Amino acid sequence: MFSLLRRGPGRLTPQQAHQRTSDGEAVLLDVRETPEWNAGHAPGALHLPLSRLMAGASLPEATRGKPVVTVCRSGHRSRQAARLLAGRGAEATDVTGGMTAWARAGLPVTGGRGGSDGVMA
Repeated sequence: MFSLLRRGPGRLTPQQAHQRTSDGEAVLLDVRETPEWNAGHAPGALHLPLSRLMAGASLPEATRGKPVVTVCRSGHRSRQAARLLAGRGAEATDVTGGMTAWARAGLPVTGGRGGSDGVMA
């Protein structure tokens, strides 16, 4: 049990995250900054930058009572966010490879231009 606590929240592949959040089992929380979000994000994702989470911002109401799956560009910030949220008592995990891996897997992206001008930038 203690090794699980040291390791921190679990990680999901983009496909696993898409499945869990598409069927409503969990909420996808994009923790990138606003310009990155505006460049393209997963449909249905909620937006709350890691900088605001670290400053003590509360999770959006839509996350209440549901597991949270965090995502960023490459997976580093979302990993930090998942650990932070788990420390606050939330059930949180993150997407390995972030939105870069999400887009490469052919999963849906909305807003912005996508590609090298958006999500992958």
